[in-house]
Amino acid sequence: MIRPIGRVLPALLLAAAILAAWEAYTRASGIRPQVLPPPSRVLLEGWAFRGLIWSHTLPTLGETAIGFSLAIVLGTAAAVAIDFSRAVRRALYPALVASQAIPVVAVAPLLVLWFGFGIAPKALVVALVTFFPITVGWVDGFASTERAASNLLRSMGASRWQVFRLVRLPGALPSFFSGLRIAITYAVIGAIFAEYVGAKRGLGIFMQLQQNSFRTDLVIAAVVVTAAISVALFLATSALERAVIPWHHASRETER
Repeated sequence: MIRPIGRVLPALLLAAAILAAWEAYTRASGIRPQVLPPPSRVLLEGWAFRGLIWSHTLPTLGETAIGFSLAIVLGTAAAVAIDFSRAVRRALYPALVASQAIPVVAVAPLLVLWFGFGIAPKALVVALVTFFPITVGWVDGFASTERAASNLLRSMGASRWQVFRLVRLPGALPSFFSGLRIAITYAVIGAIFAEYVGAKRGLGIFMQLQQNSFRTDLVIAAVVVTAAISVALFLATSALERAVIPWHHASRETER
């Protein structure tokens, strides 16, 4: 019990110090709340409008879940194809890298134009943002598996699929989860950005509406909710990693 507290205590102390300095500055400087509200006001107004914020949070969570699930399926399929075929790797890998050079700010309005204001364009933006780290995590994981174990199975008559299932896939899981943790931090931000372009509900449109109404306190409250969701999803991914590959987590703890 003491050890987990010791891990989070520095972060909690830093956050408390930042909030205290922020509160003191806003009260001492007399700056208008429309420009920079104190944390106490953000907390009070955010709690007062918690029902409205929550109603906008649910669509964002739905878009994030659908887009992230799509990215996992497509990223896994692409990584397996790349691992099984050199020709596919030569054809697909440059396209994956090039996809990250496409500005989302230019693609998102087109997706809204093509698919409307429903959930589809938001989910596609999330998938576009998170697809690359998931795929690269798998590909790097497959490449880092031990050749000795693969050669041993082949010498015993194992097929390529059996080698993949018994050696390469389990060996790639640590890298996959590393990519997954990176991707999940971008997922919510991708959904919110897509909502800024065009949406009826969601945290992105909520922040846009409150910004137009000069309710900076509610904008910051929504940002806090967004950060809390991202941290929660990151921790959930880490917990899933410990459950799926406990041996890897145990080896890391031993090294520390």
